[in-house]
Amino acid sequence: MKNLTELKGNWNETKGKLKQRFSMLTDNDLLFAEGKQEEMLGKVQVRLGRTKAEILKIIADL
Repeated sequence: MKNLTELKGNWNETKGKLKQRFSMLTDNDLLFAEGKQEEMLGKVQVRLGRTKAEILKIIADL
């Protein structure tokens, strides 16, 4: 996965790609707040029914 700084810097672009690919994700699910990365990943895991490793791979592959 991209490091935290890269991910945060490009988050709006990444968030848009995730929402295109998985229309059931909301802005609230993808809220990237400082220190809340694990919480955001947990919300995405629940929404998509995938493991954390799968979610991280999806984000890395975008």
